[in-house]
Amino acid sequence: MAKSKKKQPKRYLFEEVLAFLKHNDGKSFNYKQLGAAMEIDNEGDRFALLETLEELKHQGFVIETEIGKYQAKESKTYQTGTIDFTTQGTAFVIISSEVPDVFIPFRKTKDALQGDLVKVFVHPQRGKGKAEGEVVEVIQRRKTKFVGSIQINPKFAFVVPDYTKIHVDFFVPLEHINGAKNGQKVVVEMTEWKRGSENPNGKVTEVLGNSGEHETEIHAIMAEFGLPMVFAPEVEAAAKKLATEITPEEIAKRRDFRNITTFTIDPVDAKDFDDALSLQKLENGNWEVGVHIADVTHYLKPHTILDDEAVSRATSVYLVDRCVPMLPEVLSNFACSLRPHEEKYCFSAVFELDDHAQIQNQWFGKTVIYSDHRFAYEEVQTIIETGLGPYKDEIFTLDRLAKILRAERTSKGSIFFDKAEVKFQLDEHGAPTGVYFKTQKDAHKLIEDFMLLANRKVAEFLGKKPKDADKQNNRSKKGDKNDKGADAVVYRIHDVPKDEKLIELNSFVERFGYSVAVGNKMKTAQSINKLLQDVKNKKEQSMIELLAVRSMPKAIYTTKNVGHYGLGFEYYTHFTSPIRRYPDVLVHRLLEAKLNHTHYLKADELELLCKHSSEMEKLASDAERASIKYKQVEFLEDKIGQEFEGVISGVTEWGIFVEIIENKCEGRVSTRDMKDDQYVFDEDNYRIVGRRTGRIYTLGDKVTIKVKRADLVKKQLDFEFVSGIPSAKKEEIRNPKRYKKRR
Repeated sequence: MAKSKKKQPKRYLFEEVLAFLKHNDGKSFNYKQLGAAMEIDNEGDRFALLETLEELKHQGFVIETEIGKYQAKESKTYQTGTIDFTTQGTAFVIISSEVPDVFIPFRKTKDALQGDLVKVFVHPQRGKGKAEGEVVEVIQRRKTKFVGSIQINPKFAFVVPDYTKIHVDFFVPLEHINGAKNGQKVVVEMTEWKRGSENPNGKVTEVLGNSGEHETEIHAIMAEFGLPMVFAPEVEAAAKKLATEITPEEIAKRRDFRNITTFTIDPVDAKDFDDALSLQKLENGNWEVGVHIADVTHYLKPHTILDDEAVSRATSVYLVDRCVPMLPEVLSNFACSLRPHEEKYCFSAVFELDDHAQIQNQWFGKTVIYSDHRFAYEEVQTIIETGLGPYKDEIFTLDRLAKILRAERTSKGSIFFDKAEVKFQLDEHGAPTGVYFKTQKDAHKLIEDFMLLANRKVAEFLGKKPKDADKQNNRSKKGDKNDKGADAVVYRIHDVPKDEKLIELNSFVERFGYSVAVGNKMKTAQSINKLLQDVKNKKEQSMIELLAVRSMPKAIYTTKNVGHYGLGFEYYTHFTSPIRRYPDVLVHRLLEAKLNHTHYLKADELELLCKHSSEMEKLASDAERASIKYKQVEFLEDKIGQEFEGVISGVTEWGIFVEIIENKCEGRVSTRDMKDDQYVFDEDNYRIVGRRTGRIYTLGDKVTIKVKRADLVKKQLDFEFVSGIPSAKKEEIRNPKRYKKRR
């Protein structure tokens, strides 16, 4: 604020006082506090200040919270939210799911960086456009360490961040480059951002290595997302001290499944096996199916250094060439891993099913098992398809029961997204030699259906009212005086999609002759399933699958149950992967507490852990995508100039994204490089149109591209269209105002 040594015009004081109070939204000040803050230091101006406050109160701009104390009247002028930058340096501040995002123009972001919690001034909205504002304060930094390449000059250095949403470079004095050499990949820590300076200051805390090398780039991704390289020595030491032997005393406390046929089914390269299935036919003709989950909580005790580390990590992260585990190897690959021909402690969900896969009885509790065989998915798929192989009768029975369970949940609204997962074949140096796609076949679905059954029934047992839950488990003691009712539960929820999102999806798919029902939960789910089935092997498949996924809210962990819309379950949780997900550990502890008629954590404590786990799950997903993107760029690095068939997967005013059909690598064709015409962006119809030729590029179009550039440092692929493709679709632009001009 400007100093007020001289008497100010009243209008200027009016605006200055109001701006100060709005900036300090929710806080009250008397006229002396205001005068000191605004550096008003003479009696005449103090009297004018008091008059101004009374006038502001009279006009309804401020309120007098107590005698002589004033604050700005509550308004939506200032909002708090998380800032999300675009690659062009503009940003959106995400307030909440109920409040529209606020657009922040270039150079109005102050000193905010991607993901920071910020306070924004929201300008009065004109018409029905997007709310627009400017950042006035960074409340909390999301992070202060960033990964980038260092550029060293004779007198100073800059670190250019890898992540395109970090829109500024970091100035680094030469005495703080930590021995880095020009062009190397480093970790820079922001030390300050001086007021008025365009760039923050920083210091290099770690030199990762030479840009473009496999280990350097993977370590850079890990550093960018804050993933630990190793476990701290004290954590490893604590893991090695654990008593991991199987003892007769502990076996005596558990239900014994060692003589019942049991096996695991996992990816061929899996190192930890956290679930197994057992099967036996009962005397009454029904089937007993055991879903046996590694008993991680037998070893992982609350408030220990191991548990604190597991909470911090919250999830295992699967990068393209490695796993960053939640638990040390002693637990994840040995003590808790259900390896073949070894006795292991488990926490199990056991179901008695009739021949129609209807549950007749169920039981939850601690067990000991012996895995008779370790299957890879491919082996089980071969048995299902050929009828040949070990334990074929058990596999057939489980597959038949799983298909009935699947059909039942389909009829109840479960939605099936079967998008192929991209995997790379790597040589001994980590370089990609080929691409393959991981698709779900019957073997994968067999395991999935029984895991879903266990997760759903555990959630029901924990979450339903005691009178209902007591019927579900033969170990429950109805009316036990120690059972004080249902405790808080960790749920995996997936909320119902918003109607506006579904209307937007329907509006788009109608152009291809499809439709999505809106307004009825069940009919919407059925129509989405039909849509996903109808688009299979069509040119628009990839695009419509992506838009359908985007129309759905994200699944999260919480103690507040709203059901799982995507699966069609009223109750759902995660119980089946405690080696790699901390929420599953929480669920095991909650289940044990309920079975023993004790209590675990309070709702607010669980909710904090749920929120952290959801955040870490998103971080892990982003890191996994970044590692795949890096390998895609590396895979095409030696294919510059080669042509590929692709599908347009995204359209923006800056360019067209194309996904190559044969390897799923995605790159961008910049509109600036399309010299044959001036193209305008038709946002409503997901396309760009040539002003002169009328040529249209739209989502889902098949095109031929040539690889123009593969930038390993930026993890970016640049394509160009092969001349004449596409050529069929043209439109005369009658109303160019409805399109956005290419910048």
